[in-house]
Amino acid sequence: MQPFNVLSEDVLQGVAELLQEVKYTKDTPIYHQEVTKMRGVDIIAEGEYEAFFYDSEHNKRVIEHHHKGYCYGGVSVLLNRKRSLRSVIAKKGTVVYFLHRRDFRALCQTNEAFFQFFTAEFGKRMINDEYAHFVKKPTTFEQNYIASDQLYSRRIESIEYRNLVSCGQDTPIFEAAKWMAEHKVSCLFVKDSQGNIIGYVTDITLRDNVVARQVQVQEPVSSIMDNPIVSIPTEAYVYEAILLMFRTQTRYLLVEENGQYLGFISRNKLLSEQAQSPFMFIQSVRLARSVEELRRRWEKVPEIVYQLLSRGVKPEIVNQVITTVSDTIALKVIEGVIDEMGTPPAKFAFIVLGSEGRKEQTLKTDQDNAIIYEDKANEQRELVRKYFLAFADQVSERLDKIGFSFCTGGYMAKNTKWTHSLSHWKRNYVSWMKEPDPDKVMKFSAFFDCRYIFGEAAIMDELKVFLDEELQKPLGRFLFHMANNAMQYEPPLTYFRNIKTFTVGSQEVFNIKKAMTPIVDMVRVYALQNRIFKTNTGERLEALMEIGVLKEREYQELMQSYYYLMSMRLKKQAVQIINDKSEPENYIDIRSLTKIEQVTIKEIFKTISNFQTNVKVKFTNALFS
Repeated sequence: MQPFNVLSEDVLQGVAELLQEVKYTKDTPIYHQEVTKMRGVDIIAEGEYEAFFYDSEHNKRVIEHHHKGYCYGGVSVLLNRKRSLRSVIAKKGTVVYFLHRRDFRALCQTNEAFFQFFTAEFGKRMINDEYAHFVKKPTTFEQNYIASDQLYSRRIESIEYRNLVSCGQDTPIFEAAKWMAEHKVSCLFVKDSQGNIIGYVTDITLRDNVVARQVQVQEPVSSIMDNPIVSIPTEAYVYEAILLMFRTQTRYLLVEENGQYLGFISRNKLLSEQAQSPFMFIQSVRLARSVEELRRRWEKVPEIVYQLLSRGVKPEIVNQVITTVSDTIALKVIEGVIDEMGTPPAKFAFIVLGSEGRKEQTLKTDQDNAIIYEDKANEQRELVRKYFLAFADQVSERLDKIGFSFCTGGYMAKNTKWTHSLSHWKRNYVSWMKEPDPDKVMKFSAFFDCRYIFGEAAIMDELKVFLDEELQKPLGRFLFHMANNAMQYEPPLTYFRNIKTFTVGSQEVFNIKKAMTPIVDMVRVYALQNRIFKTNTGERLEALMEIGVLKEREYQELMQSYYYLMSMRLKKQAVQIINDKSEPENYIDIRSLTKIEQVTIKEIFKTISNFQTNVKVKFTNALFS
């Protein structure tokens, strides 16, 4: 009875007369965290208390076992509004002496050392990050990342854009600067002799490309202009414009209607209207200056995801926000490594694969990336390869520190298999398509879902042109194996059309990722057959409907099914990270779902099962045709 050792014999004698003996049978739940109001404290005389926190999945966390002489409840009474800080179960044969809280408080008020024992014990425990996390109960967020619901329904045509101010490509730099000053614009567009916009000049252009380089101001403005030119149609949404700006790293967008440029909008203009939006958060990621700062930004993403979904924002939009944050972090890391290592010895493209390539990242994500560099003469090959392998290693290491763990399957540029020349990559694709087996089908699937994020877009374009030519050859056997891969995961339905579960701990769960995978795989097969090079599942579905491969009803059913499951998956992962401070997973406890949710999921699984049947028939016929 350690805390009572500081009390005098007279006081102890008085305390003994106040104690009440209480006995417990095997595994008796006594207290529930934040629910049970403590009547007093318990001093264990015999047996054992098991104390822990329940997380949102009803898993026990930070488990401790207390034995004879331990006093439970002091911290709860003094520091937690009389609510039990933890959940407690008494083991078989446990006997405790109960002291009412009024008497316990009286002891604390008259005996400073007695009081200090409990506060000191609490302080020591709070050093444990996991313990402190559950004590703090993160149920609210410090920041609100949703500025306005209109953000996701407002179109570009409703935004006030500025008129285009332009000059010819042969205009001297100083004349261009005077033209900008006269018109009070920070962006001047440059046109060629046919009147086509070919670049732009900003205040930053003049600073970085003229003053810093000491370029003669009589030189033509085309020699120092920036590009590429990025445009967006008037019917696009505001959020799409902002995401496009971050992806292309441009500060200005041309507003387009029916092939004509009407004016331009700046990133500052759009962001100034979104004071506390996810896009201001993305801007803060862009401004981060260290790997540690990027790691802290990534840790905030679950909060943003939860708020977006809770406000009814579509999961496909939430996916885009996650992807843009992830891409922005990757770009910052890549640029940082290049600054340290020096200019690459060859042109290259850094690509992302899998769910990241499809812009369908969740909060349980690892690295999926690769590098394609231009072919070089024999004497330079080793030098080029040595640079990019070292470069890939540095990028992967930093991404891992930020929170994008190494890919367990090795699908990352750090792996020497996935950093190669363009010609080598072409041979890879041909090899995978000519002799398909489960391993090669998996590799092709990941690399067909690839997306360029940094470097020379022309390298990626050339690879796509090559692949397009290959896909026009007879592919019956290859497509059959791809379709067969899409049958690997069946919807978890029992014979009687109930949800099939398995046991994890005390939960009856199904794997929501595996439930979604057939849609991704089947849509990919159709995209391959029809040479559709969009990577996003939703965009592929839309393209397949537009060319008549899918009927409107099939398109709607698959879109709604896929993104209903995506929303559930993202929300579950966000709760695990925010509330439970645990690694996100893909298990859904069937008992956590409402009746309506269960019925909806059953219908979704039936839709997937029917689609799988159609795919199996179609591509089995293709094999023998």
